[in-house]
Amino acid sequence: KGQTVRIEGPKGKLTWDLPGRTSLKVEAGQVLVAREGDDAQARALHGLSRALLSNMIKGVSEGFVRKLEIHGVGFKAAVQGSMLNLNLGYSHQINYPIPAQIKITVEENTKLTVEGPDKQVVGVVASEIRSFYPPEPYKGKGVRYAGERIIRKEGKTVQ
Repeated sequence: KGQTVRIEGPKGKLTWDLPGRTSLKVEAGQVLVAREGDDAQARALHGLSRALLSNMIKGVSEGFVRKLEIHGVGFKAAVQGSMLNLNLGYSHQINYPIPAQIKITVEENTKLTVEGPDKQVVGVVASEIRSFYPPEPYKGKGVRYAGERIIRKEGKTVQ
């Protein structure tokens, strides 16, 4: 019923199954997505398909990047082969397996860069790494996205 779309570029290969109520054709270097019907679901699938295909094309040509920062004394990260090792103040080290097509680089032990052709996978990997120690509001320690502002709280006061 649906078409399978395969896109290849310098950053990788992506495949995706087009929903049943949309169709795809390539004309004069442009990818055109058309819908069958004009009800709400057909319009929604049309917009979704167009956005996902646009992200796939951008991903295989330029790639997507998500930057993370680790704040806290003694907190650090290192990449060893296909594993990301995180020391986040717990009694144990966290070993995170890096998915295929995703590249993680670490600078200065505290700045992580997650790169890959699939926008969704890059975002999921970044959010999973952040979920190991989300930034806390009292001291600001934890893993945060680059540029993320943490609203700080005032601690207890002794009378």
